[in-house]
Amino acid sequence: MSTTTPASYPPETTPAHLAHLLTELKDYALAHGLAVRPPPAFAANPNEALATHAPVSLFPSLFPRHAWTAAREVQASYNQVYVNIAEDEAWLGGVMEKLADVDDFISSLYKLHLKVAASGFAHEFSLGLFRSDYMLHQPTPATPAVVHQVEFNTIASSFGALASRVSELHRHLFASGAYPATPELSLDSIPLNPAAAGLAAGLAAAHEAYTPASAGSEGTAVLFIVQPGERNAFDQRWLEYALLDTHGIRTHRTSLFEVLARCTLTEKRALLYTPPHAAAAAAVEISTIYFRAGYGPEDYTSATSWDARELLERSRATKCPTIATQLAGSKKVQQALCEPGTLERFSASAAATAAIRDTFAAILPLDTSPLGMRARELAFAHPERYVLKPQREGGGNNVYRGKIPAFLRDVGEAQWGAYVLMEMIEPPPARGVIVRNGEAVEGGVVGELGVYGTVLWRRGGEVVVNSEAGWLLRTKGVESEEGGVAAGFGCVDGVCLV
Repeated sequence: MSTTTPASYPPETTPAHLAHLLTELKDYALAHGLAVRPPPAFAANPNEALATHAPVSLFPSLFPRHAWTAAREVQASYNQVYVNIAEDEAWLGGVMEKLADVDDFISSLYKLHLKVAASGFAHEFSLGLFRSDYMLHQPTPATPAVVHQVEFNTIASSFGALASRVSELHRHLFASGAYPATPELSLDSIPLNPAAAGLAAGLAAAHEAYTPASAGSEGTAVLFIVQPGERNAFDQRWLEYALLDTHGIRTHRTSLFEVLARCTLTEKRALLYTPPHAAAAAAVEISTIYFRAGYGPEDYTSATSWDARELLERSRATKCPTIATQLAGSKKVQQALCEPGTLERFSASAAATAAIRDTFAAILPLDTSPLGMRARELAFAHPERYVLKPQREGGGNNVYRGKIPAFLRDVGEAQWGAYVLMEMIEPPPARGVIVRNGEAVEGGVVGELGVYGTVLWRRGGEVVVNSEAGWLLRTKGVESEEGGVAAGFGCVDGVCLV
């Protein structure tokens, strides 16, 4: 993804050499927990006893060091902006009230937020494990590549732990001599990725800041909210193991569907969780709730799911995230930050504002404002320049280029305000080798760099911890319009800095 001639990288391999590399990759991945549960189409897994290596790149992708550095350096400033948005009830409420008219899921989340707010919040702290996603933008070969933001994730920012394992995999393949000689590859150009440790440290900071409602801290734990049948469980488990091994903090896992059966609130609104293997008397107080589910309408298929989210939101446990923080991550907020004067409202300094604005791509509303009406014209007149985005997380939700006009006609004009129109980012050409289910496919690729951030703050906005926490590079075939790894579109990659 640099200005290096794409044909010169990745290095060529003979069939025998490729077979050797694939054996080394698969064995290392499975031996080091770089794994996922297989999709049903690949293998039946009734007892969840089977695993396969995660979709990964055979070689780390070339990435400009200056762009990688810039994306990491601006993360703490982005963290602060989204803390300020989540704490600005009036501004965020104004955005959500308009969006709620055209998006039922956002409407339900916002109504629940208002319901809990009316009775008073019990939590002292909020935690953000954020991820800001970028693509390289290089409209012409003569211009240097820069990062432009794709989206900002405030809930269930996944693959941090597996991204750390991928950096270790690529360094192992180089150090062991498995890679063919090529000038781009070195231990210096393949940095160790601290994402797993950094995200776990953020959860640990929230746990340690929590004051138990009962005397002493023994028995407190972190609760992971996960989806039933989660194929990406190992990425989550690595964070659990780091919390226990490095910080001495126990964790538990449950789904939204099980919360009401496993959790209760005390008079002081402490959240008590009873593990399925324990008696009711062995309930533990939860310090921090970490959502790896609950980010889309598919997680709320019944009133039970919504009641569970309400119970968790009412508790005094630190939420990662609160509903307000989740709403702050909507595409509409990202679009609003591009409007003149809005970023300045939430940014800590003029320098931070400038650094953040340098990462912006053009994003337009599709509402009935003057800017929105102009965007509607562009969506039909020049759809090849844009991608249409709803207020959703995960892969498979966007509408690209020439498909936009027909899609808008199908959903109807009343729903257009639920979407934003984003200018297409033009990445430089690149090639790569993606390994999925043991098979290698080489071809043109495009990557998306995500930078993690951890931020812990008191209700009201006082920030206690704010740091950048590693990165994720996801790579997909250039012909694919989506990049979600779990959704089957891409792979977990690593950077080779140039």
